[in-house]
Amino acid sequence: MGIRRPYIFVGAFCTLILAVGCSSKHPVAALPPSQGAPPKIAAKAVDPPHSSSQAEPVQSNTIPAAQAKPDPVADLIPEVEKEYQAGQKNQLAGNFNAAKANFDRALTLLSMPAPDHRLQEESAKIQTAITELEIQTSKETETAAPEQKSEPAPIDEANEVTYPVDPNIKAKAAAEVKATHSDLPLMLTDPVASYINYFSTRGRGTLEHALVRSGRYQEMIQGILRQEGVPQDLIYLAQAESGFHPLALSRAGARGIWQFMALRASGYGLERNMWVDERQDPEKATRAAAHHLRDLYNQFGDWYLAMAAYNSGPGTVQSAVKRTGYADFWELYRRNALPKETRNYVPIILAETIMAKNPGQYGLEDLVQDKPVPYDTVKVDYAVDLRLVAECVDAPPATLEDLNPSLLRMVTPKNQEFTLRLPMGSKYQYLNAINAIPKEMRLWWRYHTVAPGDTLSSLARSYHTTPRAISQVNGLVDSEGLETETKLIIPVAPGKHPFGEGVQSYAKHVTVYKVRKGDTVQSVADNFGVSTTVVKRWNHLKGNSLSGHHVLYVHLPVNPSDSSVPAKSMGHKSLSAGAATSVRHSVKPGETLYSIANSYNTTVAAIKENNHNTTTLRPGMILLIPRNE
Repeated sequence: MGIRRPYIFVGAFCTLILAVGCSSKHPVAALPPSQGAPPKIAAKAVDPPHSSSQAEPVQSNTIPAAQAKPDPVADLIPEVEKEYQAGQKNQLAGNFNAAKANFDRALTLLSMPAPDHRLQEESAKIQTAITELEIQTSKETETAAPEQKSEPAPIDEANEVTYPVDPNIKAKAAAEVKATHSDLPLMLTDPVASYINYFSTRGRGTLEHALVRSGRYQEMIQGILRQEGVPQDLIYLAQAESGFHPLALSRAGARGIWQFMALRASGYGLERNMWVDERQDPEKATRAAAHHLRDLYNQFGDWYLAMAAYNSGPGTVQSAVKRTGYADFWELYRRNALPKETRNYVPIILAETIMAKNPGQYGLEDLVQDKPVPYDTVKVDYAVDLRLVAECVDAPPATLEDLNPSLLRMVTPKNQEFTLRLPMGSKYQYLNAINAIPKEMRLWWRYHTVAPGDTLSSLARSYHTTPRAISQVNGLVDSEGLETETKLIIPVAPGKHPFGEGVQSYAKHVTVYKVRKGDTVQSVADNFGVSTTVVKRWNHLKGNSLSGHHVLYVHLPVNPSDSSVPAKSMGHKSLSAGAATSVRHSVKPGETLYSIANSYNTTVAAIKENNHNTTTLRPGMILLIPRNE
């Protein structure tokens, strides 16, 4: 059990009394010993001032000390807003550098005080403004690089379930906890037993997947936690949050293995812009999380309260402690003093810790963990497409994406140094190959390994270039004599894309979509064949919920060679009466499930059901469409 402390308040001061300590090196009893009622706040009377005939008369305009207490956050917000408005004005005037400077100053101001919930909205607004500014000034690069796809954070699903306490599971777990060595305090309560039941049944797949992935990061994470002087078993907090997915994204907008929110990430030095989100860098995020957790423990003196504060913010936990008088997580739990997701958060972590440290008791001993992935690094100060990097080192593009999860697109940042991770042993192969490509063309040009049957003409058609351009850049004399396995440089013109790269452009005209019950950002994005990121950007949304929204504005995806798609106000069309028959439809460039469903007077759900719940369309793909007659 963690340290329990009553708080004693005298006026504006708080005296911290340490009541019970615990050693993390020894197992903790499964159930707390019988105790009296937890300590309550001791209210200490303050003597009134002594009257004196010599005392000065009190002026009627004297302000009480409690009212005169300064509020630095309230004073700060107008300054932040002033910089934000100046940035908006400069952006409209085309003064992009000045606008960026305004937004940067606003963020600097926001990072000065201690974190406060009133600053979160301001921070989110400014981060959005910065992203929109960068998009406006870098349109050519955005169209060159498709956006990264996120993974749903498993903590969201676990937070929604309510599972019964299985007496047999609880009794077995109680015996295990007594024999479990952990550098975190372990305690078995009914909420913990409930989540052990959940992860033994419905949530078992989530737990197993996380344990398998943990092998890739375990050595790195525990090494950093040890260096930073915090318990190494805090690794199970990351396991519960993200399942060790660097691209995990919660409904609230938290990202990465450690599920940082944007404002908190900025406070711990994690950079976030249109190119990079360091919340998704496993090593940098682990270092930041260790610092944050250490700060929280120093503030609360208890790991359960520190973990609760990691989830909901230290202000929320501090408020609950002050309101109830109990510096004890389980008392706050019992009194419903914390948000529901925070009340569930600590039990989820404890359940996963107990199960992970007792694999034989839960049938987890045969899981084969992933191995750490070694890599080379090279610092780059230019924008380069990861597909070109992959061709330089003869690796699949997915390997480069996997090694560089902090990149939000398949390109490195423009005008910013970035540490590019490469497959182990490929550093010098990359440097030799990339040196042959002009810096300004590293977003567009490609390498191609000649296959049997390739000709300059066929390659030119595939890459939207000319045979002469390929010959000139490669110094070819025999224009048609290509040797198999030769690697050629392909000079793709900026704005053109090789077939099959999946680069997405969008129609200039807007489509108005009527939101239906049950719709989410994810489901709408899937139906239109676009990313959730662009749907949120177009509609100024933060999370995945569409509660309170009646319409969404969507730009339909089109083939990069198309200029636009006619505008059309679209809602759901219902199936008319009649028996459905299936017809074959060949997907054309720019089509989506939604546009196809409207063309055939059917629904997206019906098309998915007929086609193995597919959500991703490719030109030439055949769909079976249920058509009414």
